[in-house]
Amino acid sequence: MTHPCHKDQLASINRIEGQIRGISRMIDDGKYCIDILDQLKAAKNSIKSVEAKILKTHLKEKYNVNYNRQMLPKKEIMKYD
Repeated sequence: MTHPCHKDQLASINRIEGQIRGISRMIDDGKYCIDILDQLKAAKNSIKSVEAKILKTHLKEKYNVNYNRQMLPKKEIMKYD
């Protein structure tokens, strides 16, 4: 069984890694809590974006599902497994 390639997400993953390192430095430097939380939220949103792109690729490749920029309800996704 072959799996779809997600190498196109590596740039985003590397950017997220940099965001996390920056957050770690902010904590070490004792930065303001709200600033740290803002950066955590940005990193979390970036992860969600990568997750959505990988899921979209998975659904398209494995199940040949075309959902035209609309997320399928969870029950719809689960019925394919």
